[in-house]
Amino acid sequence: MPTRPHATRQHAGPAARSKGAPRPSEPRQSADDASARRYASADDPRVMLDRQIGGDLYEPIPPYPTRTEREGEFYTLGDGEMFLNVGPHHPATHGVLRLVLKLSGEQIVDVDPVLGYLHRGVEKICENSDYYHVIDQVDPLEYVSSLFQEWAAVLSFEKLLDVEVPRRAEYIRVLSGELLRISSHTLFMGFLALDLGGLTPILYSFIERDEIVEMLAALTGARMLFNYFRIGGVNGDLNHEFLSRLGDWMSRAARQTEANAGLLNENEIFVRRTRGVGVLDRATALGVGVTGGNLRASGVPFDVRRAHPYSVYPELDFNIPTRLEGDSLARYLIRVDEVRESIKIIDQCLHNMPDGPVMAKLPRLLRPRPGRSWGAVEGPRGMLGVYTISDGSDQPFRFRIHDPSLINLETVPMLLPGNLLADTMAIVSSLDPVMGGIDK
Repeated sequence: MPTRPHATRQHAGPAARSKGAPRPSEPRQSADDASARRYASADDPRVMLDRQIGGDLYEPIPPYPTRTEREGEFYTLGDGEMFLNVGPHHPATHGVLRLVLKLSGEQIVDVDPVLGYLHRGVEKICENSDYYHVIDQVDPLEYVSSLFQEWAAVLSFEKLLDVEVPRRAEYIRVLSGELLRISSHTLFMGFLALDLGGLTPILYSFIERDEIVEMLAALTGARMLFNYFRIGGVNGDLNHEFLSRLGDWMSRAARQTEANAGLLNENEIFVRRTRGVGVLDRATALGVGVTGGNLRASGVPFDVRRAHPYSVYPELDFNIPTRLEGDSLARYLIRVDEVRESIKIIDQCLHNMPDGPVMAKLPRLLRPRPGRSWGAVEGPRGMLGVYTISDGSDQPFRFRIHDPSLINLETVPMLLPGNLLADTMAIVSSLDPVMGGIDK
């Protein structure tokens, strides 16, 4: 059997050693190490950056010369400062979000949110789909509240088509939408606690969420991406299984909401880690364009259901809860208040829902008149809108989505500096972003 080359070198004497072979006192270099020296890269874990590359060639983030004044300012480290990546892993960032933090010790000096990891070009896909197919394409954006994505789209299309939606269909839309709002807010409460190290609340949140999605599955046939709303109505009337599950849930919904909220409201650690953290003042919130619970937690009572009424919301009695503190705790408490109001709305829908059809009569192929329309609804994260331009064909000429999560996330560079690293997740989580809608 032939002897392996490295075994021969180990036992060879000085005379047998070639001129280029290392001396016994020198460590042998593998082929990988030689390759690392030849093709030195800051991304190669085998390379010791301070020795082989040198400080003048080391650019940690990003791996190209800075392109703007802001980039140059952010990616220049001062004395005692360092960079830290938070994300783009999913847990604790509510999606595939990457936050590049500039730290001085444990204090945040600056932050650079990096988006785009989920980009799928949904708006352009919708422009190459007919009007019915668009409903299915927008479902995966805010995947925890997909009915609101459908609602904004069909509302915009119905304005182009001058369609009158049957009243029973409108009540069913409100009923199913408020159920999904409760599901989304309940998950928000659990994930906020989980991001701060609490495990029990997320378990109770998923119990509540699973009950609701099982109800909606009985109504729509799906547990997450429902594809239930239609231009001119909804895809199917209420059925016995849905109403039976809803009746059981409503009998304990208010009591269960208070029990779930009590887990956090009476927890001293949770309250002290969120109170006074990430304060968003009224002027900043209005200037950036924040909507939803994040805006109402800063004292602005703006709700699309009241400011720009749609569907049958003008016929329903409910309040618009607000808070003045504008901190992470206020943003959490606003969601708890909104769950209570949604339960009231669902109860009114069940008592006031009229009989009748659930779909308007429309042709199989829709060709709206040329024009443009805007449809907006109050989603769990704020104002969700769809802007459509029709050129008279069976496909939207332009289709643009206004997602509230993107606007709300723009406040992160304003809220994080000055806080501690441990406060990062409390602040980001309290804004309740969903990256599917941001990276549309």
